Amino acid sequence: MLLLGCSSSPGKRSGTSLPETGRRGKFEQTGVASWYGKPFHGRKTSSGETYNMMALTAAHPTLPFGTVVRVTNLKNKKSVKVKINDRGPFKKGRIIDLSYSAARTIGLTGPGTGKVKVEVVKWGRETGSD
Repeated sequence: MLLLGCSSSPGKRSGTSLPETGRRGKFEQTGVASWYGKPFHGRKTSSGETYNMMALTAAHPTLPFGTVVRVTNLKNKKSVKVKINDRGPFKKGRIIDLSYSAARTIGLTGPGTGKVKVEVVKWGRETGSD
């Protein structure tokens, strides 16, 4: 089952509050993650990079591009580090869209979604396009 979390309209964010512009520090968020794959493979992301479903990347609504986050599947405790290079998810109630490879690493490709914890490991750049 391929979820198209990036293809719907924006929804309400869940989890902890999002960082203010310019603020750097601890950031944790808990909520539902989904993943995206083939229909988006090879297309440009919001950051301008080409989406590669086999790379360890993700879409987040507000974290700066280039930010590295650890995403932990709260059901099986598996985690993966991914780089934020896209915007999303746009499906109500979801906090992050993972690449296919990242979702597979933490066991989300079968169920399609799952409850996760997102923690910033390294803040990315802030530009006018973020």
